[in-house]
Amino acid sequence: MFARSEELVQMIERRQKRLVVFDVEGVLIPKNRFFFEVGRKLGIPQLIKILFIGFLYQIGALTLKAALKSMFLNLRDANVSTLQQIAEKIPLMPYAKELFDQLRAEGVKTALISSGLPDSIVKNLADEVGADQGYGFEVGLNNETLTGEIWGDVTEANGKFRILSRTLEAEGLELGDCAVVADDRNNASIFLPETLNIGYNPDFLLRMKADEVVTGTLPKILPIINGDQKKRHLPSRNDFFREAIHASGFAVPIIVGLIGLPIVALLISVVIAVYVISELLRLDGKNLPVVSAITRRAASQLEMNDFAAAPLYFAVGILATLLIFPAPASGAAVGIFAFGDSAASIFGGLVSRTPLPLNKSKTLEGSLAGFFFAFLAGSFYISPLFALIGAAVAMTIEWLPSPVNDNILIPVFTGLVLWSIL
Repeated sequence: MFARSEELVQMIERRQKRLVVFDVEGVLIPKNRFFFEVGRKLGIPQLIKILFIGFLYQIGALTLKAALKSMFLNLRDANVSTLQQIAEKIPLMPYAKELFDQLRAEGVKTALISSGLPDSIVKNLADEVGADQGYGFEVGLNNETLTGEIWGDVTEANGKFRILSRTLEAEGLELGDCAVVADDRNNASIFLPETLNIGYNPDFLLRMKADEVVTGTLPKILPIINGDQKKRHLPSRNDFFREAIHASGFAVPIIVGLIGLPIVALLISVVIAVYVISELLRLDGKNLPVVSAITRRAASQLEMNDFAAAPLYFAVGILATLLIFPAPASGAAVGIFAFGDSAASIFGGLVSRTPLPLNKSKTLEGSLAGFFFAFLAGSFYISPLFALIGAAVAMTIEWLPSPVNDNILIPVFTGLVLWSIL
């Protein structure tokens, strides 16, 4: 009996991780917020340059190292204290400190490795949350003024792996003792077969490489790190409100039939512009009446710390579909998207059981519910047979990880397929 108890203790110890490595941007602080705030602080011309460099990186036209070098060349002659002050004002993700407190209480070591922030800022952040170590890149200084130079392991292709290896060696640990929490492709080098790989609201590449995918708040990763069974998290009031707004997109093609496409397109464009202004004001601590109130009711806790882009993609996806494809293909595609996607989200949260192999943030049950409601919505605009095809196309796109946001890809691609067969 004593031997069996000893085996149980060893099994639990093997299952629990002794080092957890966190990416920073997108995991502990809002993604891209640091450089956005730096650009705003230094003026509109600098902000435009930084946003353009970021765009080139996102589409793959620049490597990470090249993008960072370009950004810091544009920041040349800025005072390093300005960067520190901006970083201190960026909010942490909800429950970040509580998560690190819990990990420390369980005897788990933690490290922050960022390829997008200077080393001094990452170390300050590590101190703030209570992480054991923090690593970023070095910046060139001349009397506290940025020279535009950057260097360090984290900017290189396998730099994060080299840092992870040194950290494990210093702690006397192996790769199997480590869990990695990250959100984007810059962390592919440390998503290894031996490590426990947790994609936190990840991009399409890490969705495929991750052992587990977590959406929502940070504490959801704790059961995974500890080797416990994941707890189900039912949709919140905000989730239901957001998906109700999403489903209301079904009515847009009907409104087009009543007042015409040009007026509806103009109205959607105005709504997009007002929403962008509202979000920029909200990030600056100000509110736009009505719009900001709706955003607070619909946005998740994570979105409230950053520019909530999902409604923007939603509106652009509907507008593009209506403008590109004629009725009834456009109406059916929008209806299928609006009803199907919202149903998949709600039912996925209520009865989620089976994650999809290529997209672990989605579930089989949610997708089947989405397919059914997408079919019903499509049947309002086109024949049941074509609605069935449209629903199948929409849910297939939802199943597959993609670099293009679902709110744009699903209605546009579904509209293309329906237009080609109707």
